[in-house]
Amino acid sequence: MTNLADDLRQAADAVALLGSSSADLAALPDAEALAGQKRIACARRLLDTYAALMAATIAERSRPELGHSGLAAQQGFLSPEALIQKWTGSSKGDAYKLVAVGTMMADTEAADKLVEEALSTLSTPDAGADADAVDVAAFVARVPWQAPIARAVTAGTLSVDAAESIRAGLGQIDAAVTTEKLRVALETLLTEASTLNADEVFKRARRMRDLLDEAGIAAREKQAHDDRYLKVYRLSNGNVRLNGLFAPEDGEFVLSTFDSITGPRRGGVRFVDAERAAWAKKMQDDLRTTEQIAADSLVQLLKIAGEADPSRVFGGRRPAVRVIVT
Repeated sequence: MTNLADDLRQAADAVALLGSSSADLAALPDAEALAGQKRIACARRLLDTYAALMAATIAERSRPELGHSGLAAQQGFLSPEALIQKWTGSSKGDAYKLVAVGTMMADTEAADKLVEEALSTLSTPDAGADADAVDVAAFVARVPWQAPIARAVTAGTLSVDAAESIRAGLGQIDAAVTTEKLRVALETLLTEASTLNADEVFKRARRMRDLLDEAGIAAREKQAHDDRYLKVYRLSNGNVRLNGLFAPEDGEFVLSTFDSITGPRRGGVRFVDAERAAWAKKMQDDLRTTEQIAADSLVQLLKIAGEADPSRVFGGRRPAVRVIVT
């Protein structure tokens, strides 16, 4: 059993040896730079583990049944996730992830402790073997199926991001997907997780879920399609903000479109055609940020669509903006 505190101290010391400025890191040879990145990733993984455990503690002290005496409510927040987001400056998704993984770890730790105590009782000379064996089996049954995920995070072999990807990707127990099926899938997935990043782990977990519950694929696809939205609203300063969610198929098309536009800025393909190569060079030298190019491209795409056939999308009326200058 590793000591999380000792591991964190050692990881922090290893990172500190890299230097303390941009110049220090820039002076590192390639091999040391790559090794240094691994050290930093190790330290961040351990810190994320601490963050998840602390998030679980805050969530436990903010349980709904505590009402206004709960920790989050005392601080003026409606949920522990909102409190964590405020204090960490993170996104809602990150706060939710920390609470979910941390709670999973805390539940596993508590269940493992009960099993350990029951086994200890069973080993005493005057214990009733039959009765205690039944008790141990009952405690073992209470260990959540996600326990191997939590143990892997605690052991430092799985990141919090990957743990949440597995938890969310495999989903919950239902009539079609039993606990035993999820445990078998989880065992396979954990052996593969060390070679995958968090996004790849989620895709693999989602595919496993689909294989376990083929009948539910259509329902999940419909739900993903029904969840789509696009909100466009004007801010107080006159700027306009977009916020949207797309089903996987449409989302991939959107991503592919903007990847094609901004590819040269992100190390995309090298064009052999002289005209395309010139366009790529122009895009690389563009003074706008990649995000600004994406924003301008969206407006340009809408203008092109309006000019092409306004009757199909815009009801026969081309979008227009009147600007009055005094």
